[in-house]
Amino acid sequence: MRYLLIASCLTLVGCAHMTPPESSPSALASPSPAARAIVDAPDRLEADRALDEGRHPAALLDFVGVQPGMKVAELMAGRGYTTELLARAVGPSGVVYGNNTPLILERFVEKPWTERLARPVNQNVVRADRELDDPLPPEATGLDAVVSNAIYHDAVWLGTDRAKMNAAVFRALKPGGVYVVIDSSSRPGAGVSEAKTLHRIDEETVRSEVLAAGFQLGAESDVWRNPQDARDWDASPGAAGARRGTSDRFALKFVKPR
Repeated sequence: MRYLLIASCLTLVGCAHMTPPESSPSALASPSPAARAIVDAPDRLEADRALDEGRHPAALLDFVGVQPGMKVAELMAGRGYTTELLARAVGPSGVVYGNNTPLILERFVEKPWTERLARPVNQNVVRADRELDDPLPPEATGLDAVVSNAIYHDAVWLGTDRAKMNAAVFRALKPGGVYVVIDSSSRPGAGVSEAKTLHRIDEETVRSEVLAAGFQLGAESDVWRNPQDARDWDASPGAAGARRGTSDRFALKFVKPR
């Protein structure tokens, strides 16, 4: 597997504003030692380890480019699988803002999320119970990275104003900061029509919406791709069953211009 770097100018951004994307090694074939050490940490929860095969956590950390001391955030953290990985990566000198919406907390994750944050390894996580329209607290500025891992489609289900959400992420990031979006692919041209039924979204829709907020597309990865996925089944964790973690997922890294 390899990271596919974007070399052509995109109409929504304009050639004059494009910066060359940086080259990245294949995080799936040869993860960095730092990412591998985080994933192999002996104190990780067994429930988290059970998800690793489908989620490729070392690849995620390398694709985001998270380093010790960084300030990062995760949108719709859920039970905190990815948030804890980010917390381990930034270390005690960094900070992670973990967002969950009130509805998601009430219906699904209040208890496991609270228990997650009580773990010593997550002492650098700042809980942000906020709607996705304005997902981060005012003090969350100058961030190095914001991660949206398999939840962009949920912004449709929640009725989020996605233009406001992406604009808020743009404001929170420092120049050169990255916004990484990974999600399950719908059938081409489906737009957001399958977000509520199959928990998938059209990659081109995500690209156009995020670029419209002022971002540039820096890189994409095929680590999470599965060409055998017919994209016609429900990719949500509760419905996927044995197919969980096998949906065809796009991974896009957007950059706030310097």
